[in-house]
Amino acid sequence: MKDLHDVLKLEKYRKIKFRITKTQHLLIKAKINGVQGNFILDTGASNSCVGFESIEFFSLKARKSKTKAAGAGAVGMHTQLSVKNSIALGRWKTDDLSIVIFDLSHVNEALTEHKAKAVHGIIGADILLEGKAIIDYYNHCLYLK
Repeated sequence: MKDLHDVLKLEKYRKIKFRITKTQHLLIKAKINGVQGNFILDTGASNSCVGFESIEFFSLKARKSKTKAAGAGAVGMHTQLSVKNSIALGRWKTDDLSIVIFDLSHVNEALTEHKAKAVHGIIGADILLEGKAIIDYYNHCLYLK
């Protein structure tokens, strides 16, 4: 049987490495609007998002949103939205990303309590679905088409 990487390469998938944090999260690097940040790869998050403190860092044009966010340990959080952003994970990219912006302090507090690095945001199912994602947990690789 062919190696998974070889098969996916033939299918035009892009390989992106991630690492496992002390808290067992998948940590991946991504560039939003050309600026690199650290993100949790989260198959349970419906949308990709960043914290309010990263609006200027990623040059986001934020606007108000009526949508409330919910996540592990938090519900009903106010959000903002930024549309038409570019994102690159390795050599995979898209130029039409909508990013949900909300308070990620509870996530980063939990990470730092466990001596893990804080993150700029979360890569969610929107990217994973668009990129027809395949996650190779054993080899710590995300493949996007």
